[in-house]
Amino acid sequence: MKILIVGATGATGRLLVKQLLNRGHHVRAVVRDAAHLPHELGENERLSIIEVSLLDLSDPELAQTVGECQAVASCLGHTMSWKGIYGQPRRLVTDSIRRLCQAAKANQGVTPIRFVLMNTTGNSNRDIKESISFSQQLVIGLLRLLLPPHVDNEQAADYLRTELGQADKTIEWTVVRPDSLTDENGVTEYETHPSPIRSAIFDAGTTSRINVAQFMADLITDDDTWLRWKGRMPVIYNKIQV
Repeated sequence: MKILIVGATGATGRLLVKQLLNRGHHVRAVVRDAAHLPHELGENERLSIIEVSLLDLSDPELAQTVGECQAVASCLGHTMSWKGIYGQPRRLVTDSIRRLCQAAKANQGVTPIRFVLMNTTGNSNRDIKESISFSQQLVIGLLRLLLPPHVDNEQAADYLRTELGQADKTIEWTVVRPDSLTDENGVTEYETHPSPIRSAIFDAGTTSRINVAQFMADLITDDDTWLRWKGRMPVIYNKIQV
């Protein structure tokens, strides 16, 4: 299987690349700086690296980049710095998702492309009207006003929900929503739920990045996992050890 990953040099993206390579798949990674990839990954013959800012690619170049890929995964996010939060591009994730989907449609094949977007549990799934307390709604409203990356994450997921929806013939999608991200050395037990089981603002859980990478790799490569979650926005938490 050939998979395109954007955001491959991020803390979760590089773990996803490693997961997929370890499973024997071919990975095409779009990165702004290849030096940020771990050395051992860069030497893998099944990894092809395209060193460019995704939004700088022309439409034909992007269509060629997506070409022959059976899946696309996005681990894109904004750098947690003043420039990363308030500088340009404000719609990094949304514009990247939109252009990747358009490129995938230009390479329409018999089998739909699987599109997996890493998002956040702070973004609700408005397809199923998730229950959110009034106080959390107020905080989310403030985040929309004060933090452009939050709006970007919401709009990226909304593009998949509303522009593609459930009936698109060329692209199937899943939006993965981890809670507070942590770093762990290895995969541990985790839980997936259709909706949050705790407040992302007032009672946040934790999700290790390596567990997110494991779940995203399962979605891409395992048919049963994909059939369970396609067109949905699963929330992932580390399983609490008793």
